[in-house]
Amino acid sequence: MHVTLASWKSEIFEAVLGFLPDWAQMTGLGLVVVAVLATWAYKLKRKLAYRRALRTGQPVHAAAQYGQGRGADYLGAYAPQTRQDDATT
Repeated sequence: MHVTLASWKSEIFEAVLGFLPDWAQMTGLGLVVVAVLATWAYKLKRKLAYRRALRTGQPVHAAAQYGQGRGADYLGAYAPQTRQDDATT
């Protein structure tokens, strides 16, 4: 029989919960479940909004595309300016 070892994260989680009273353990676990479900719902909502925008032909901003990078990947006004050489001088 092979028993898998728990990860260090789950060991710490169980150790912290072990010190708490039962009502706090149930509340903590409930909050973790709610956080996971909220994150999942938010990602699903963004994915559906992106697909809906593509289907209707609306322009989708590069930073808002599903599966693309975020934050530092989109520099906006701080992006380096492209150089255009004047051929008339």
